[in-house]
Amino acid sequence: MFEVVFLGTSASAPSAQRNVSATMVLYREYRFLIDAGEGTQRQLLKSGLGFRKLEHVLITHGHLDHILGLAGIVSTLARWEVGERLTIYAGRAPIHRVRDLILGVVLRGQRPPPWIDFVELNPGIVLEDDKFELGAFRVKHRGPDSFGFLFQEKPRRPFQPEKAEVLGVPFGPERSLLVAGQAITLPNGRIVHPDEVLGPAEAGTKLVYVGDVDEVAPLVEIAGGADALIIEATYAEGEAAMAAEHGHITARRAAWLAREAGVKRLYLNHISRRYRGPEIEAEARELFPEAVVVKDFDQIQVKR
Repeated sequence: MFEVVFLGTSASAPSAQRNVSATMVLYREYRFLIDAGEGTQRQLLKSGLGFRKLEHVLITHGHLDHILGLAGIVSTLARWEVGERLTIYAGRAPIHRVRDLILGVVLRGQRPPPWIDFVELNPGIVLEDDKFELGAFRVKHRGPDSFGFLFQEKPRRPFQPEKAEVLGVPFGPERSLLVAGQAITLPNGRIVHPDEVLGPAEAGTKLVYVGDVDEVAPLVEIAGGADALIIEATYAEGEAAMAAEHGHITARRAAWLAREAGVKRLYLNHISRRYRGPEIEAEARELFPEAVVVKDFDQIQVKR
């Protein structure tokens, strides 16, 4: 299960109700901040998330409404000397822009701090452990270095207690070993193998996050079967020409992608200040009923 907290849901500039782009994805001990528009550190504090364990920042692209908040975050962390590492991931051009912002402006004249890492993204696995993986994929948005992110739990074989009971497997560490894929030996000498007590593999939860984008057809396969898709819906269909001119999509295009990809839920953000939200949601629901326009500080759980 992934938890998501929306910290900023406005496009380009903040409004009285919405801050600019920032989203937190939480999974077990991980915290992933996706984008950090102006004012993100205040949103972190107001949401109750704070700065604790803020170790991974994923940047979808290098436009200022998605990166300016990094200046304040790094400035605060540098003053507090929190001692935690901060790794910032972005495509080639955006990572250079982020480096310039942090090292050339915020920390100008100082030795680059050892606790900040800048990692250039490439398509594929960014980070993984035995339970999940974080992947990056290219997205078309006014340049070649924009990325979306795929959070995917690895398949797991559920433990079947009724079979373990028949075999005489006691409660305790023996069952944990079987779940981990190790055979055990019972007191009577019988060897029990994992295949005897584990069911067929079940797919894990899949969450797809797309920032600014101007073409969604290439994303149908990537988003296929996702339990949740989070994506921009900057404009309504009546302003499709403006959306195309500025490298964005309409709510209807986002809904088309959700329908074609067979996702379970669609969450729309990056809303232009010209809209209140309900009209964007209504347009999306004409094609995809499970569409929701999110607001700042909305929290969701994404489950299989």
